[in-house]
Amino acid sequence: MSNDTVTRIFGGSPLAVLGRLVLVSILVGVILSALGLDPFDIIRSIERLLRSIWDMGFDAFRWLWRYFLLGAAIVIPIWFIMRLVNAPRGK
Repeated sequence: MSNDTVTRIFGGSPLAVLGRLVLVSILVGVILSALGLDPFDIIRSIERLLRSIWDMGFDAFRWLWRYFLLGAAIVIPIWFIMRLVNAPRGK
């Protein structure tokens, strides 16, 4: 294979692609570790993650709903006033 074919297959220089893949893999690994996932026990880790999300899910909904209402009390009236001010005028 020519160098152009290798570059086209990998989407760039193979060494540069390898470097990006290593960095992205480390970043994703840190994020997954923060979520409590373990690469050596992935099934049990995923089950534990889903159970903790389920347990806190309803509290998160309540928390999210309160912030939504608080923000909407300001955002919706301002949006409505801006729509009225910028409405096209009849001829």
